[in-house]
Amino acid sequence: MNIIELLLKELDVEVANTRKMLQRIPNDQYNWQPHPKSMTVRRLASHLADLPNWIAMTLNTAELDFQKNDWKEEVVNTTEQLLAYFDRSVLNGKTSLEQARIEQLEKQWILRSGEHVILQATKYEMIRISIAQIIHHRAQMGVFLRLLNIPIPGPYGPSADDIEFAA
Repeated sequence: MNIIELLLKELDVEVANTRKMLQRIPNDQYNWQPHPKSMTVRRLASHLADLPNWIAMTLNTAELDFQKNDWKEEVVNTTEQLLAYFDRSVLNGKTSLEQARIEQLEKQWILRSGEHVILQATKYEMIRISIAQIIHHRAQMGVFLRLLNIPIPGPYGPSADDIEFAA
């Protein structure tokens, strides 16, 4: 397998696990947040659903400058809207990755806010960061759902909600 095939395989696993988590979000909890400094469920879910788009953006641009670009995530109000957004983002990210050439992955990509460089990495590294962000924010969502007493799915095996413990 080449590196693009490995990235696609990893993305497929994380997308399936993430979709299971997003499906659990109740429509009446989108405004909830566990702490004033935390994101709302809506904001976290929208960000999580958008992250596969970062793969396409990374492959098709040299940088993202928050001061010059109006990158915005969709606002979702229901889990149905959220899953549709996630599916579009996944299709966008996967299609771009399937069409990528290995040489593209070696090029530099920059995340900045004006003159302030937040991150500089190869496109390969940025794609890996995007996948890691999916995993990270999915775990955050798991904590949010746990605090709302909503059963969470196990990503790589059963969660405590998926199994019964013997007494």
